[in-house]
Amino acid sequence: MSGKERESEPAYAQLSRQLREAVESGAYRDGARLPTEAELAQQHGVSRQTVRRAFQDLVADGVVYRVPGRGTFANEPGRYRRPHGSIEDLLALSADTTMEIVSPLRRGVDIEAASRLRLDTDLLHSVVLRRLHDGVPFVHTTIWLPDPIAAHVQDAPELAARASSKATLIGLLEPHLPHPIVQAAQSITVAPATAEVAAELGCEVGHPMLRVDRLYSDSEGALTELSVSYFLPEHYTYRVTLRRAGH
Repeated sequence: MSGKERESEPAYAQLSRQLREAVESGAYRDGARLPTEAELAQQHGVSRQTVRRAFQDLVADGVVYRVPGRGTFANEPGRYRRPHGSIEDLLALSADTTMEIVSPLRRGVDIEAASRLRLDTDLLHSVVLRRLHDGVPFVHTTIWLPDPIAAHVQDAPELAARASSKATLIGLLEPHLPHPIVQAAQSITVAPATAEVAAELGCEVGHPMLRVDRLYSDSEGALTELSVSYFLPEHYTYRVTLRRAGH
């Protein structure tokens, strides 16, 4: 970029570029926290809104991640950043992550999950797993399945106690379903780590987590699966591309 082009850069873009260069040069390695919005605003003589906009760009590009109540941190080598913008992206988890079963597929009562799946019974199947990237666990997931769906994978060795595989549950189910899974209604919130989540992911109880709920449905509109995942923000970046309709 020429000197004239840099002079015409918006203030937030200049700051974003400078912070990106600092991160890439290793100035914030080993999990070091970046300066706060107030500190950067004072250092660079800009508004906190300008700093916030610069951080937004860096988060969107996967350069840094933000943990509520803790600050902004540079992404480290090995951090999982696969985009999750489609069902195909979810199926592609099998390419570079490992699924480990925490609690095998079994039948039981769960009123809330059954209600979300719009079942006429409180009985359904559930399985608990964690997923690892380069040997590091980054997500703890509980999945609930209606009985007719669970029947297709009831004896799958990939879902046995402490089984480890490159599979995804969607990938195991798809060959047996009469209609393909085509949609996942998704909600994203911040939630504290429960004792079980903390034990499986190696963090403290109450640690801020990214909670992602997905309710899957097939091409006929029938609900097939409910999943609730807790992602460690230190080891995971959620990325999705939003596009204007028709483009």
